[in-house]
Amino acid sequence: MRRHFRFPIAECRLGRAGTWPGSSAVALLVCLALCAGSCARLSPHEAPPKADAIGSAIARGVGFLLGHQNKDGSWGSARNTTGMDVYAPVPGAHHAFRGAVTALCLAALVEVSDGSPAVEAAIERGEAWLLATLPRLRRAEPDAIYNVWGHAYGIQALAHLLRRHPDDAARRERIRALIRDQIGFLERYESVDGGWGYYDFRAHTQRPSGQPNSFTTATVLVALHEAKEAGVEPPERLVQRALAQVRRQQNPDFTYFYAEGFKWRPVAGINRPGGSLGRSQACNVALRLWGDPRITDGVLKTWLERLITRNGWLSMGRKRPIPHESWFQVAGYFFYYGHYYAALCIERLKPRDRTPFQKQLAGILLPLQEKDGSWWDFPLYNYHQAYGTAFALMSLQRCRQLTRISHQAPRPPCVILSGVQRSEGPIGGATDAQEAGLGIRVCPASHSSTSAAESGCRSPGAKTATSEERR
Repeated sequence: MRRHFRFPIAECRLGRAGTWPGSSAVALLVCLALCAGSCARLSPHEAPPKADAIGSAIARGVGFLLGHQNKDGSWGSARNTTGMDVYAPVPGAHHAFRGAVTALCLAALVEVSDGSPAVEAAIERGEAWLLATLPRLRRAEPDAIYNVWGHAYGIQALAHLLRRHPDDAARRERIRALIRDQIGFLERYESVDGGWGYYDFRAHTQRPSGQPNSFTTATVLVALHEAKEAGVEPPERLVQRALAQVRRQQNPDFTYFYAEGFKWRPVAGINRPGGSLGRSQACNVALRLWGDPRITDGVLKTWLERLITRNGWLSMGRKRPIPHESWFQVAGYFFYYGHYYAALCIERLKPRDRTPFQKQLAGILLPLQEKDGSWWDFPLYNYHQAYGTAFALMSLQRCRQLTRISHQAPRPPCVILSGVQRSEGPIGGATDAQEAGLGIRVCPASHSSTSAAESGCRSPGAKTATSEERR
């Protein structure tokens, strides 16, 4: 019998911090984290990816998208099932998936286009599909609100398309009108508490009563900022309620709860830094774009360093077929999502600070490209290769734009163990060990150019956190 995974968090014992079956399992966990992380981060003696390697990977990714575009101009379908598919009531859930995935693919092709006839033709077909289909996108069922993703990424794609037609006044007005319509739908499907989620398992009300997710709300905020830059101002109240929602789910160390209801389990694995690696990138850049003064360059760099040094926590969830079955309840579909928003974080840094992170991000993504040119992280019907490839292309495009300023790679985190300060190896293994509950405290910003106060780290002389505190 086919199993549908309906709830956003699968209660898996292996995904919970503090439920290790024995000391041998802890040792195995640390070894796995060390091995996985060492594959992700460039060592000081390893040459960074060359620009032509990035360009070649992008070309192969574009080739995959061109070869897998549907005849109607969209990407993705519901035809590839696994027997362990996520809850997706037909047909509305798949309208939402296809809308969001097509929007991502369009945005990616617009960003990396070399002007070739094949790419331009694919963009034209995709644009025609999106303009005809987005106005009809609605939620699938009272409890499934996946359409929020379609509205958000639809706005981003439309903003990209708007820039493609600087001299076509009629088309530009049509696109702007559609952006306004999508913002209207986001107002309609906004949670009663502000922000957005994609499930409503509470009251099934017209205005969703379900828990807003920090990362879904951040995704919409990034899209609304693009709408603003494109000349379509979103309602101030809508934006402020969403910002307040993200801030309510923010911890002092800039981890973010999975959803608002998770505040009652603040030190659950999914809410700790190992579980927040992907979410923190999206939430940080969303707040930064909307002018939050607390999201300093130091915060962005600290969490970029964490994404790099602890990449094994995300990587171990990649390609697992059940959501949230990995350590810290990480789901596979956070992998390329998190790296895309990390690339957006890099863009917010000063030019002289971007290069080391661009090199490291490219070093993570390039080896993961599949033989057919795609990237994917979670088996989602037949949408996964398209969205994974789109995220990877947009991430690599931002790595491609390397500055000419020479920088050393960011130094590994500083680990304070039994009162002795020392630098870990290239992956910060003790950092990962602390996340497994082994009681090691870390100050990842101690080697950066920012002060500990700016990055939110404690100095060695500060009060030591207990094992239950989040850094």
